[in-house]
Amino acid sequence: MTTATPFLMFQGQAQAAMDFYAATLPNTQVVSVERHGGTTATGGTVKLARLSVCGREFLVSDSPVRHAFDFTPACSIFVDCTTPDEQQRLFDALADGGGVLMPLNDYGFSQRFGWLADRFGVSWQINLP
Repeated sequence: MTTATPFLMFQGQAQAAMDFYAATLPNTQVVSVERHGGTTATGGTVKLARLSVCGREFLVSDSPVRHAFDFTPACSIFVDCTTPDEQQRLFDALADGGGVLMPLNDYGFSQRFGWLADRFGVSWQINLP
């Protein structure tokens, strides 16, 4: 069976990001982690991990090669919240150390919506349907 899984590639911050997401988002946990071996700059960083984010599986890795590109808001993780309090808590936690692209507000397509990039550069759309 052919499958498709979202993949997040970091540059040395994969473990910190996974720990943060697991502590912040409901029903989120690190499922498995394989680490780069050796004593080079990548030694001990995440070679490949499986992270369940709100019950949806993602693959996560630290790139062994430094590159000039990073995350872009053109790809984001969309989270539907069940209450305004939950939405506010998630938005505030994820925005801390990052940047707000669209503050929480009624933009006409949902009750309340916000878009941000977290401290790791990953973009999140936080929605209250």
